[in-house]
Amino acid sequence: MLQNSIIFFDIDGTLLDHNKELPQSAERAIFDLKERGHEVAIATGRAPFMFKDLREQLGIDTYVSYNGQYAVLRGEVVYTNPLNREALQALTQLALLHEHAMVYMDHEDMKANVPNDEFVAKTINTLKAAVIPSHDPLYHKGRDIYQSLLMCRAEEESFYEQIFKSFDFVRWHQNAVDVVPAGGTKAKGIRQITDKLGIAPEHQYAFGDALNDIEMLSTITNSVAMGNAIPEAKQAAKYVTKPVDEDGILYGLQMLGLL
Repeated sequence: MLQNSIIFFDIDGTLLDHNKELPQSAERAIFDLKERGHEVAIATGRAPFMFKDLREQLGIDTYVSYNGQYAVLRGEVVYTNPLNREALQALTQLALLHEHAMVYMDHEDMKANVPNDEFVAKTINTLKAAVIPSHDPLYHKGRDIYQSLLMCRAEEESFYEQIFKSFDFVRWHQNAVDVVPAGGTKAKGIRQITDKLGIAPEHQYAFGDALNDIEMLSTITNSVAMGNAIPEAKQAAKYVTKPVDEDGILYGLQMLGLL
């Protein structure tokens, strides 16, 4: 049995299927991993409060959230990387000029700067999260914001990318893009945890499926793309397992020899 291994799982499209449900085989596999002494962690673009129930269901207290900007090791915050406040204010003003709403997200909550925005409601609803952002246009003032959502279409994204070099824009929805600090990725957040645990690269594993998983999949030694992953994620990963709704997590862990 491999000793002192850590396995990071993305959530949407990896742990959760397209109906945002956790396959029973994946849930059993997580508990089997822990029983064998492995460290199980989550690496997601979601806010901590948007997967609290999943953490409790699986008994996981180590995670990287906001695409790497907020990392927690065994219940303790070990790394934070907030957005530049001045640049966020400038982005806010420009987005309002172009009638693009924003959502500000810290470690506890999220607020929208435009009330009752159609794109905000539709986008958040696709996550089937229990929390819908209420209206507070000043929520980003005087607090650390780790990720923002900018409501714009893909063809409008490059306009912002050219202006705001201190941010990376990571698209995950046709109407929304994540705004994160430049160079802030899941891989960077993961390193904060693996360094503290002293786990060697050959004992690090990661599962993912989307654009925001590519650096994680390309840098973690034992990386696995889901069968339903985008082509770029499959190309970045060392292995490809079955789709999430075809017991892809269990199959992948067996393929790696972890189960």
